Amino acid sequence: MISINSKWRYLFMFLGIQLVVMALLSREGYQKRVTYFIRIFRKPDAATSSSSARNHSTAAISGSDVYANLSHLPRGHSYADNIPYCPKTSPLIGGPIHVTFKSGLTLAEVQRKNPLVVRGGRYRPPDCEARHRTAIIIPHRNREHHLKFLLYYLHPFLQRQQLSYGIYVIHQAGNYTFNRAKLMNVGFREAMREEDWDCLFFHDVDLIPEDDRNTYMCDANPKHAAIAMDKFGYKYARTLLSLPRCSRLYWTILTCLCFFISCLVSRLPYKMYFGGVSALTPLHYLKMNGFPNNYWGWGGEDDDIGVRVSLAGMYISRPSLKVGRYKMIKHKLDKGNDVNPKRFNMLAKTRQTWRRDGMSTVDYEIVSREYLPLYTNITVNIGTEDGLHPRRGAS
Repeated sequence: MISINSKWRYLFMFLGIQLVVMALLSREGYQKRVTYFIRIFRKPDAATSSSSARNHSTAAISGSDVYANLSHLPRGHSYADNIPYCPKTSPLIGGPIHVTFKSGLTLAEVQRKNPLVVRGGRYRPPDCEARHRTAIIIPHRNREHHLKFLLYYLHPFLQRQQLSYGIYVIHQAGNYTFNRAKLMNVGFREAMREEDWDCLFFHDVDLIPEDDRNTYMCDANPKHAAIAMDKFGYKYARTLLSLPRCSRLYWTILTCLCFFISCLVSRLPYKMYFGGVSALTPLHYLKMNGFPNNYWGWGGEDDDIGVRVSLAGMYISRPSLKVGRYKMIKHKLDKGNDVNPKRFNMLAKTRQTWRRDGMSTVDYEIVSREYLPLYTNITVNIGTEDGLHPRRGAS
């Protein structure tokens, strides 16, 4: 019996050591040191492959000006009856995009650089009939600084894909705790009232796409577009997608387990993660009853949405790692968007609640609707946890 306990003790020690090592390797400083020693023993072809990957990474980081491919477009729209459809693959797509956040950017400058964008943030290709119609839904409150950078990059990004599109900013009125998912429900309903969109992209205001091959068109299943962010060192998808291949990469089951645990420790996203930037067709949205309305504050709603996708009999599709890259605008946790302490208890009940909490039960009031030069701004009252019009004295 003593020997058995001893074996278990050594096993847990082994697992603990591996966990610590993998957690350390998730930090960039340790990675650089370990990589130095690995290169000494690496075979030449592997070294060459690594060098090639670094060169590709450098090229991706440099990228091109997002406005570069748009200079030759006609300045006016064709109204001919026989205008052709746009090519299935846009010739304007250029790949990696150079993203920087220069100081002094104004919405007036963004407007000057996008002369074909019309009132309400609408656009259609000037020389061909778009094959896809996409609405961009941006939940928002007090993030104007981030919004102007997103608009600066998103407008030309979508134009390079030859989409017909509209941008909707759904602004939460008042100072009550932020509710991202409920705002997205509002955005879906209001956008579909204006036009029969093929696809709706739900887009965080602080994420900038870095490759226009990441097309803003819907797939057969719900799509999660933001699979690799600079915040996570662009590792998330690689970590996620390598887990099922552990045996082929000569990892033992124990190592796979430690690797998975280390991902959780380092706060990397996970299989059902559906946050940041995601896309649904109207049919997808209806099948999953939209998004939950009761997640007030930060956290939980993305996981709930991912579970809804599965419960509705669908799967999450994703672009490749090199294409689904985003740069996050750094910021502190927003005032009025504190961590939701109830999120784990609520997630545990998603299977029971998803059919009765969502698109079918969203309630709100439109405060104002403004068709601005670069986007449609819809300010809404979505109430509080106690309802749309809580009684005086309720929290």
